[in-house]
Formats: sequence, structure tokens, C-alpha cells
Amino acid sequence: MLKTIKNALKSPEIRKKILFTLLLLVIFRLGCYITIPGVDMITLESTMDSYSNSVTGMINMISGGAFSRLSIFAMSITPYITASIVIQLLGMIIPALERLTKEGGEEGRKKIDRYTKLITLALSLIEGLGIYLSYRSSGIFMDDSFLTGAVVVISLMAGTSLLMWLGDKITSKGIGNGISMLIFAGIVSSFPAAAVAIAELIVVDGTFSTIGLLTAIGIVIGILILITGVVFVQLAERRIPVQYSKKIVGRRMVGAQNTHIPIKPAMASVMPIIFASSFMTFPAMIIQLFVNNIESQTGFWRVIYNLSIATSSSAVGWQYTIINAIIYLLLIVGFTYFYTYATFNPAEVANNIKQNGGFIPGIRAGKPTADYLSSVLSKVVLFGGLFLAAIAILPMLTRFTGLNTAFGGTSILIVVGVAIELSQQLQSQLVMRHYKGFLE
Repeated sequence: MLKTIKNALKSPEIRKKILFTLLLLVIFRLGCYITIPGVDMITLESTMDSYSNSVTGMINMISGGAFSRLSIFAMSITPYITASIVIQLLGMIIPALERLTKEGGEEGRKKIDRYTKLITLALSLIEGLGIYLSYRSSGIFMDDSFLTGAVVVISLMAGTSLLMWLGDKITSKGIGNGISMLIFAGIVSSFPAAAVAIAELIVVDGTFSTIGLLTAIGIVIGILILITGVVFVQLAERRIPVQYSKKIVGRRMVGAQNTHIPIKPAMASVMPIIFASSFMTFPAMIIQLFVNNIESQTGFWRVIYNLSIATSSSAVGWQYTIINAIIYLLLIVGFTYFYTYATFNPAEVANNIKQNGGFIPGIRAGKPTADYLSSVLSKVVLFGGLFLAAIAILPMLTRFTGLNTAFGGTSILIVVGVAIELSQQLQSQLVMRHYKGFLE
């Protein structure tokens, strides 16, 4: 990775793209410190401290601390991610949208992007209203007038729109996927605070702690093992061989070709975790919106609230964490199957192989090929789903130590995934840049 970056910096064209990307990421980080007008900072700080162990902790981590400051980037890029998921789901049930996605070409991609941005604006409006109504009773805002509410909501919508623009510019003129890079920068910004929290385990009130040292060493080893596992699963693939028979193209006889179909365990990447996390935390967000001081209440809604925030909080009992973990595991595995089969259709792949005169050795073309692909896919996806569930659930145990969640499994999965994608893109651009020497 370091050698790739070093070689990339020697190329003027790639170096310009890297510097452009870094500039936009700096703008993103500066925007995380621009607080929305009309916010009482003292009340905001005390209120966010009381919510630090709730679902807002995860939202704040993804936004790079922007949510705790209630900055213009408080909603981060999550409305855009949600809108992208909505478009993908609608593409499965609306034939016209499915044709636009698969057969529309460049023009179809632009239309899909336009629809996604329109849905993002609608979702950011709803989420902005939810944030304002949720925290208005806490006295965070200077007054409860309509003008203050309008300024807050418009500021949040403008921040999300600016992030969409930054993401598009990074994708088109910079390095890497723009949206992924913004999430990457937000998560990485919380690593220093997490490192300090680990260091504080060793020295407690100026006194060296042997138990704290052993705990810190165990956490570091666990992080290294987690990173190794993520890299392995991200790069692993099950290759299904495909052979194509000889055929006449024009006046020439084209020889047989051997290729393969790569099936990755983590084909859905972090999307199942995002789906499951959104599903689990949604009840807590709704309850916080309509029930005042839910932390001090008892009864049915408090039980549902505890189950919902157990993923991101150590303030609830261990029994809630276990139940939450079981539900979380089932949701992640289920969403992994759903998302993978939505993007990889065995019947469609088998039909394309048959039409092009190909076959899998030992498997008849047509339906037997589709059944074979479906069988292999289900086994590989099961492993990927269980792995995603493990890295999302096991780090929950560290929350009982009071540590920052920046080193959680989801964060590491996103950071490592973006780093691998960035390294591969740099390598491909270097190969294109030095193709003559490569061929020699």
C-alpha cells in the first residue's frame, strides 16, 4: 500500500487527483465544525453528553463528530445512502426502473442519479425535521419560533446537498468513490480519541494499571485479528470455471476460451450491516421523537428502547444485549442473502452463459447451471453473512469497558474496504500510466 502511494505521488496526473481529494476532505472536516445558527452550545454539550451512550453515538461516529456539534454536516451522507438503497429496492419491483438501470447506459445512469438525489432531498427534509423536533424540548435552540426551525432544517439539508456535491467531485476528478471517501474520513477522524481511550486504560488517575495494560493489549490484538479477517474476506472469492466452445465470428474460427465467475463472500460489503443497524435503531429514534425523557421511564416503550439501543450502548443490561445480538445476527444474514440475490441473479447468469455457448464443466447448460450457481452462492453468502454478523456483534462486548466505538467491527469493515478499493484503483491507474513498461 505504501509503495503504491509512493509510486502514485511520482505521477503528476495522479498526484493532482490525490491532492484534489485531500482538499475536498479538508473542506468536509471544516464543515463538521460549523454549527447551525441558533444553537446554544452549552446546552448542546450537556445534552449530547447524556445521549453519548445511545443510538446517537453511532450516528455521531459515522459523521465524524458533526452530529455532536450539530453542525451543517450533522446528517452526514446517510440520507443519500438510504436513497440509494430505496432506488435499488424500487428497481427490483418497477420494470421500467429495472430496464433503466440495466439497459439505459450512460443516460440511464444519469437519470438514476437524478432520482437518487431527489429522494435524498426528501429524506434529508424528513430527517432534518426529526432532529429539530427531537431536540427542541431539550432547550438546544435559542427559541422555538418557526424561523429558527426553518433555519435548522434548511441548514441540515444544505449540508447534505454539499456533501453530495463533494462526493460527486471526488468520484469524477479525484481518487476513489466519493461517498465512501467521506464516510472513511468521518470514521478515521475518531480514531485518535479511541486511541487515547485505550491509553487511559493503562494509566488511571496517574497510576499504572497492570489489568488495564493487559486489557489494552487484548484490544489491540483483537483489532489486528479483525483487520486481518476483513482483508481476507474482502479479497477472497470462489471462482467457478466456465468454458466456451469454438465458434465462427465473421470468417474466422474463434478458439475455445476458459474464464471464471468470481463469487465473493462479502459481495454485499457493509450494506447488510447498514440495513440491519437502521432497522434496529429506528424504534429508538421514533421513541426519542415522541416520548420525552425515555431514559427515566419504565414500561413497554422503555423495553423496546433498550432493545433498540443495545447495539450501540453499554448503558442497558446484558440480557438486552444478548437478545439484540441474536436479532441483529438474523437480520444481517437475511439482508446479506437479500442484497446478494438482488445484485447477482443465478438464472440470468446461467442464461447469458448458455446464449454465448459456454458451460460449467460437469454441469449441463440451462436450469442445472442456475441451480448449481444458486447452491454455491447460498453457501458462500452464508459464510459472508455470518462473518459480517460476527464483526458487527463481537466488538459490542468492548462497549462494557466504556471505550469509544471507533474501533468497532462496522467501522473497521468500512475503513479497510475503502482502503483496499483505493489501493486497487491507484494500482490500476499506475498500470494505465506505465502500460508500455508493463507490457515489456
